[in-house]
Amino acid sequence: MPIHAQGFFCVHRRGYVNQIIIYDYYDPKGYFANLAHRPLDYENEIARLAANMQYFLDQEQVLINGEKVRPIVKAVSIDHRGFMEIAYVTYVIEFKGKFKRGVNSYENVYEAEKAEYDYEVYWIFPPRTKIIEVDVAAEYEILGDGNILLFWVRKGDELKGYEKIVFKFP
Repeated sequence: MPIHAQGFFCVHRRGYVNQIIIYDYYDPKGYFANLAHRPLDYENEIARLAANMQYFLDQEQVLINGEKVRPIVKAVSIDHRGFMEIAYVTYVIEFKGKFKRGVNSYENVYEAEKAEYDYEVYWIFPPRTKIIEVDVAAEYEILGDGNILLFWVRKGDELKGYEKIVFKFP
């Protein structure tokens, strides 16, 4: 189970959203570290992680301007943070919707749950975009020139299974 995670959503005017999720693990037995010396096992683990993440993404309902879109896992990697027992898994995910000039929305419907670890999520919109509504079951802050959203969830927080971000392109 992860001990911490970070998510980064980079939004592009043409409808593309690049999503990067990084899960940190405490791995005292060196499971992930040992994979580096076994290329076939490493590739099998990457494939298993990608399929597992895709399964969970497929359980969600992601909408851009009310239309369903499908996030797709594009890449997975396993690395370490200076110590072999501190591993992390990075997922690169993409999806595309139809944005328009003016007001747009992103919605995500997923199973309500209790957070099992701390995590932070950054949404980075193009310059001059204004975030005008945020509905997340977390504390949040709008940063930069009003085009960066940061929200954070702590272990034990109740997640209601719904997120909505409304933003306006200039």
